[in-house]
Amino acid sequence: MGILSELKPEPVFRYFEEICGIPHGSGNTKAISDYCVAFARRNGLRVVQDDKNNVIIWKEGTKGYEQSAPVMIQGHLDMVCEKEQGCGIDFERDGLSLKLEDDVISASGTTLGGDDGIAVAYALAILESEDIPHPPLEVVFTVDEEIGMLGAAALDYSLLKSRIMLNLDSEEEGYLLVSCAGGIGVTVCLPLQREEAEGIPVTLTVTGLRGGHSGVEIDRGRANANQLLGRTLYQLSQEFSFHIVDIQGGLKDNAIPRESKVNLILINSDTQNDGSTDVDKLKEKISACEDCYRKEYQVTDPMIKLDLIEGDAGSGRAMDRESTDRVIAALVNLPGGIQRMSFDVEGLVQTSLNLGILKTEETEAVFSFAVRSSVESEKREVVDRIRCLSDVLGGTATCQGEYPAWEYRKESPLRDLMAGIFEEQYGRKPVIQALHAGVECGLFAGALPGLDCVSYGPDMKGIHTPEESMDVKSVQRTWEYTLEILKRLR
Repeated sequence: MGILSELKPEPVFRYFEEICGIPHGSGNTKAISDYCVAFARRNGLRVVQDDKNNVIIWKEGTKGYEQSAPVMIQGHLDMVCEKEQGCGIDFERDGLSLKLEDDVISASGTTLGGDDGIAVAYALAILESEDIPHPPLEVVFTVDEEIGMLGAAALDYSLLKSRIMLNLDSEEEGYLLVSCAGGIGVTVCLPLQREEAEGIPVTLTVTGLRGGHSGVEIDRGRANANQLLGRTLYQLSQEFSFHIVDIQGGLKDNAIPRESKVNLILINSDTQNDGSTDVDKLKEKISACEDCYRKEYQVTDPMIKLDLIEGDAGSGRAMDRESTDRVIAALVNLPGGIQRMSFDVEGLVQTSLNLGILKTEETEAVFSFAVRSSVESEKREVVDRIRCLSDVLGGTATCQGEYPAWEYRKESPLRDLMAGIFEEQYGRKPVIQALHAGVECGLFAGALPGLDCVSYGPDMKGIHTPEESMDVKSVQRTWEYTLEILKRLR
């Protein structure tokens, strides 16, 4: 018996639990893709799996719907793999450890993957059923959405006839998403020179941040661990001499990093007249920085913690002085966070970027950004700013995983239908929303002229973080809502 076996609708939660048992992080989607193909074949459904692991499953319309216009149900197979410090899960091999408490589903120490496993579970439950009325269905499961929508970018759209699309990749019940920002990934590489350095090795860590989705939650005022680390290093450099050995923070460019750390070699650590050493003084300075950050982020990130641990060895291959200064300059001056708010849609972030991954190799430091904007020219302007600074610092900036904005349709029969059904079911009007986060609808709309699309989903919190959770009652209501939409699309 599974953790979710007593929940209704039984097929939805059964499939969701099975999905959670299969490793399916971005870039590791073959097993989950094969699972969907096996499901289709077991149920006698036509299926195509491409070489990227995208899956399309077709099902004929039920009685009375045979001649109805086909409808697409779409979601993505991959999940963001984040875990708490000390969690022993291997995302490449292990399934998730689910928890059910007070009608809330989560995973022990890790992300849950409700984004977007619940879409897959809904779709499989509909495809399996013999008594749910629906038009002809084209169910499309894409891969690697979380790392640049790579699956959707490679999809063969000529296989699809639908011009009505239900995208189940939203995380707030009662919101109908009808427009989103476009985006692009930018990777900056700065060359490093290394040398032998004598001194005291220390490790500085930034932890305790809340993190979150770099699109949906970029406006929550949360701190970015990589940026805080750079800010701290600059403050320290004004009073202390040190070399960076290596630096790292964050795992995904579209997740606001919660932790970051740097290994340093501290130079000139003589004992002072008061008996203290430079390590003691360094700890005092770091404590002062922590107090400052906690005050600044007392509402959004009250648990920010800076720690300094002294190492065991006295020498190592560290960055030379110039390379250390360049890395700090990049961290301090590369743009980050909200760049501009929309004047057309109240409360909508128009342009932003997130330094989601920071790491060093032997010969280079790497900074990975997710840039988002609903205005193409502003997206380009942010990329130009990154490239300009990287050029000055002797580095390079390359772009990847670009996807278009999903433009608002003034005329949308699907939106009108879904809004009416929502009001009947819930007794209130839904919120028609434009979102700063990227969704695959933009790629589908660009490839399928005339596509009428709405994105929606059940309530989830803390997506892309180990605090991710999904509300059972909301899943149930959204299921009933989806079935009514399909019933009305005759």
